[in-house]
Amino acid sequence: MFENYELEIIYQDEYLVAINKPSGLLVHKSMIDRYEIYFAMKMLRDQINQWVYPIHRLDKPTSGVLLFALDKETAKIMSEQFKARDTKKTYIAVVRGYTPESGIIEHALSEKLDKIADKDSSTCKEPQEATTEYKRLDTVEVDFAVGKYERSRYSLVELYPQTGRKHQLRRHMKHISHHMLGDTKYGRGEHNKMIRREYDCHRLLLHAISLHVRHPYSGDMLILKAKLDATFHRMFNFFKWNYKV
Repeated sequence: MFENYELEIIYQDEYLVAINKPSGLLVHKSMIDRYEIYFAMKMLRDQINQWVYPIHRLDKPTSGVLLFALDKETAKIMSEQFKARDTKKTYIAVVRGYTPESGIIEHALSEKLDKIADKDSSTCKEPQEATTEYKRLDTVEVDFAVGKYERSRYSLVELYPQTGRKHQLRRHMKHISHHMLGDTKYGRGEHNKMIRREYDCHRLLLHAISLHVRHPYSGDMLILKAKLDATFHRMFNFFKWNYKV
């Protein structure tokens, strides 16, 4: 899938580089996908002929803005900025049902241990605070039966995570019963099957649309934006939604 694939670079200077990570690509090598051979970190390093340091991460099925540092000191400074929550992240997602127009989800999340990477861990941590704001942008009702319903309803939402817990957005939308489409871990299988069958959609419909960070040395605010991929555009055309990055 990613053989000879050229990553889309959306920002680069002597300290930082940001890409539009495609869905299905791991950020770095992981025991979770021990047989995977393509990683954003390695692909970007080879593409720009320079070592890169990941500052944050996106789940494998999530696409969008992913930021790297080009040296250890910059990586340390930027990591502190993320830890201090001095950043602003905006995601876009398609979820089942009609959500409220806006809302705040405050639901503590326990740490998710990976069966492979954390197989030797015996420590059970208390659930950590987790907050997500959201805004509904549009809705649609389609003539495809799912489960006991003859028609299916979906919402287009923007999500603004205030904390950075593992799989937070996906778990929070599940918590309020508005599961993300294409989510094979926390979503609803019957809806995922329908969009694969009717819309040829084989990905999680979650995209990191923008990231606001301060430059580590100039202090200027950087607004990094990532365009939607062909699958998102196709779904928006089907649903007659007009969304611009």
